Amino acid sequence: MEKLALLGGKPVLPQPLPPYRSLGDAEVKAVAEVMRSGCLSGFYGSWGAEFFGGPCVQTLEQSWQERFQVPHAISVNSATSGLYAAMGAIGLSPGEEVILPPYTMSATAMAPLLYGGIPVFADIDRETFCLDPEAVCQAITPKTRAILAVNLFGHPAPLTQLKAIAEKNNLYLIEDNAQSPLAEENQCYAGTIGDISIFSLNYHKHIHTGEGGICVTRDDRLAQRLQLIRNHGENAVEALKLDDLTNLIGFNYRMTEMSAAVGIEQIKQIDAHVKRRERLGQNLSAGIADLDGLTPPLVRPNCRHVYYVWAMRFDEKIVEISRQKFSQALSAEGFPHFIGYVRPLYFLPIFQKRIAIGDRGFPFTLSDRHYHRGLCPVTEKMYEQELLGFEPCAYAIDDETCDRLIEALRKVYHQRHLLIESTRDSL
Repeated sequence: MEKLALLGGKPVLPQPLPPYRSLGDAEVKAVAEVMRSGCLSGFYGSWGAEFFGGPCVQTLEQSWQERFQVPHAISVNSATSGLYAAMGAIGLSPGEEVILPPYTMSATAMAPLLYGGIPVFADIDRETFCLDPEAVCQAITPKTRAILAVNLFGHPAPLTQLKAIAEKNNLYLIEDNAQSPLAEENQCYAGTIGDISIFSLNYHKHIHTGEGGICVTRDDRLAQRLQLIRNHGENAVEALKLDDLTNLIGFNYRMTEMSAAVGIEQIKQIDAHVKRRERLGQNLSAGIADLDGLTPPLVRPNCRHVYYVWAMRFDEKIVEISRQKFSQALSAEGFPHFIGYVRPLYFLPIFQKRIAIGDRGFPFTLSDRHYHRGLCPVTEKMYEQELLGFEPCAYAIDDETCDRLIEALRKVYHQRHLLIESTRDSL
């Protein structure tokens, strides 16, 4: 086997991997048609037919409803906007708590703060990196309003269990499904089990519109509230004769006609785009299955993993070198990856300094929650020691290139003793 590139050998992958491009002629044609129509946005911020957006927006929403077998799909200009709208739709009020994982994009934890809610961090399952139901149960208090589950890396959270916990405690279950379109649990799509679910159409997701998102719900009332929050709903509540105006001050979370036109074409191709990532993730897992100390992503029984991220666990005691040194050797071989993912969100200054939106200290002045080291030990260990990830969505990879990725992993693993010796020599 060729000597490690980190020690002077040739890299397995000498050239950067080409980026994956999911857009093609169909999307270009769709955008051109919107441009020729002259209607770049079909929304008006007042009650009437145009309150619900233009023809492309409404077609995309209908396509999403049909594909995911749900009665309501509400487009927004980002998944972040969708998370914010979901918190408003459930009537979250100052001081009420939302249980969520600390291992996710920051917008998930920021969403409750917008309405004065308190994020309560519950630890993750070390096998799938999603919310641990037992930790959720321990975090429930009389102030709890909702559970916000993240279907992380392409694998569904234990949604059936979380739904049962939510129903038992009269809570809402919200799904952050930004990373997991077409993932499944018990033959149900992730993103269709919660009271509200949010999909992302950001440019580096499985399918995209550049920026954008979709909120999904089976509840007519929640759907209406999401539509009102999306589009200056204060102007429509009188016409609708609504009595409950909680959180119905609207925002501008509207999607453009061009973005929707791209989305219409992208959802037609969603199976191909997702299957490509799924195949790549499965091949990578099979390629290292026999390497002690490297644990490929677990797929729970009766679940489908769609591999937004292929995330393996690295055991330093078994491999006998640090994750950092292993990562350096992988990078030298041309294998693009990251370690740790995100730092647990409760370490962000907004929690450590307890300063949020509005008055200094609000909404934390309404809570005795604290965000200390050790709050979620499994998450902290994943970030600091164990997780190593690769992004299948980012690269155009054929079978041959996948084999070379596996070769790079195996090369570093089998020559790791040389890394140990080089470290000793440098001391």
